[in-house]
Amino acid sequence: MEIRVEKAATLKELPDPNTLVFGKTFTDHMFLMNYDAGQGWHDGRIVPYGPLSLEPCAMVLHYAQEVFEGLKAYRDPQGGVRLFRPADNAERFQNSCQRLCIPPIPVEDFVEAVKALVRLEERWVPGVAGTSLYIRPFVFATDPSLGVHASHSYLFCIICCPVGAYYKEGLSPVKIYVEDEDVRAVRGGTGFTKCGGNYAASIRAGERAEEKGFSQVLWLDGVERKYIEEVGAMNVLFKVDGKVITPALNGSILPGVTRRSCLDLLRDWGCVVEERRITAQELFDAAKAGKLEEAWGSGTAAVISPIGTLAWEDQSVVINGGKIGDLSQKLYDTLTGIQWGVEPDPYGWSVKL
Repeated sequence: MEIRVEKAATLKELPDPNTLVFGKTFTDHMFLMNYDAGQGWHDGRIVPYGPLSLEPCAMVLHYAQEVFEGLKAYRDPQGGVRLFRPADNAERFQNSCQRLCIPPIPVEDFVEAVKALVRLEERWVPGVAGTSLYIRPFVFATDPSLGVHASHSYLFCIICCPVGAYYKEGLSPVKIYVEDEDVRAVRGGTGFTKCGGNYAASIRAGERAEEKGFSQVLWLDGVERKYIEEVGAMNVLFKVDGKVITPALNGSILPGVTRRSCLDLLRDWGCVVEERRITAQELFDAAKAGKLEEAWGSGTAAVISPIGTLAWEDQSVVINGGKIGDLSQKLYDTLTGIQWGVEPDPYGWSVKL
């Protein structure tokens, strides 16, 4: 893919890497590429970061035809820059596009666009422990039309921002509330994609949970309202009586890249792993029996987010004494070690630029 580059006339001052806030400061440039029916994807370019121009009737604003991804670039001890499993994000992006009737972008073009932008913005990749450069690719419908149909034109964008820890609590276990009113997604819908509508549907429950003093919600399925699906915007895993269990991917759960990495590591470590349906009641029964040993969320932004308290209706349980568990800590240390290039990577997950 040919990518033309228009450099910014003036570069921004880099933020203090010790006080980075997630998603607030953006780099000097962004990647753009257009799609037009009959022409396909074309005009890949890197330009100065700035506002986008849209017609008020642009279809994305009315019918939400858009999807996005999230991945990171890391500074290794030698001063180089690495990506983590970018082709996996590209493949998931393709699957999301297909569900939303958006022309998919070839995996190699997605990865090359990410690499080209990060290379140009390399000075923005922070080197302080725990920091990284968050990369947000997204695509949306641009047809100036109010007709309900697939758009004939799209804009693919990639923007980047240096980030510290996703949660202010860091690796301290968080308090989670089982949401039993709203649902995030249903099978046959868009739950397995990364589209904005899934996240918009989650905001109200998240606000309610925060008002009650919880960090996030644990979602139940949209049909029977009893099976665990995700925690907040992450996948969720539990260690119960020596086994690791996680909800099976059923079409309403996002197939997380970090989730897949966790399962690969756990199986290689000899852990018994079960991907299956899990009821909320099963978890609370296990906790009462002293068998719920650990619980954690997994995702690109937070990597591993240990769960210390789980509440549902009039029940509340503290997991592992409210402290991060040994397995959660090992997963975090191993994943971040591979991402930052300080641990061996026998899987080839870490991609050097």
